[in-house]
Amino acid sequence: MIGVQAMMLKQIVAEVGPFEAMRRLSDVGFTVTEVSQIPMTAENVAELARAREEFGLTFAALSAGLAPMAGGGDTLGSDFDKIVADARALGSGMLRVAMLPLDALTDREQLIDASRELEDHAKRLRDEGIALCYHNHHVEFATFDGAYLHDIIAEHAPSVGFELDVHWVQRAGLDPVRAIADRAGRVGLVHLKDYRIKNLDPAVLAEITAGGFAAFRNAVVTDAAVGEGNLDWGRIIPAALDAGARYLLVEQEETEGMDILECLRISYRNLAAMGFGDLL
Repeated sequence: MIGVQAMMLKQIVAEVGPFEAMRRLSDVGFTVTEVSQIPMTAENVAELARAREEFGLTFAALSAGLAPMAGGGDTLGSDFDKIVADARALGSGMLRVAMLPLDALTDREQLIDASRELEDHAKRLRDEGIALCYHNHHVEFATFDGAYLHDIIAEHAPSVGFELDVHWVQRAGLDPVRAIADRAGRVGLVHLKDYRIKNLDPAVLAEITAGGFAAFRNAVVTDAAVGEGNLDWGRIIPAALDAGARYLLVEQEETEGMDILECLRISYRNLAAMGFGDLL
């Protein structure tokens, strides 16, 4: 099924609460979401549970950190029982870790230690009927001694599945379809996040000239609604399904001033037009 990464709705949640945010999401047409960057207070969990019942929503996964991260949120080390209780309240059988602590990504031995910690939590969660998945950015496709960080995590955390973010895979210089196929059987979730190269805007040429090549590069790269960028969804989505992914989740962090719900409507229409309406 195709749904939405709920971090896209965090401003709406802050303004009107999670129940109303989920109502607006369901009005767009999506009935699946992954909870992220929404404070999991008792009140918010209760509102999400009410939205699940009223709008027929599926909560594909909840989110937690391995250790405290900037921005807060529940952590597996400190909030394990609460995380399990929240998952049960929302009928979710998956949990995703968005990123390892940054220091674990700087050294091979620290990465192995963090991966083993992920593995321990994955086994505990499995006993509770919850699958743990790890979400990548581009940095997991740097290498230590010729091995991708992502491969090191996979080796030392064999009970952990993956949430492959194809936008970040593409930014890392890899083919998303091959990356998905390489993790077949361990891909529980996939982020559908398009990657667009914009036309140069004459209004910012002076700024680009002053900022040099880095400013030039950053001026033309942005997120996009699914189908409005350069990623090959006609290959990526079938590959994700073939690899065993249960949920494919639309994500768009940069909207360039466009209303977030309108971005989601565009993604929804484009996915339907591509022939994936049966997954919506």
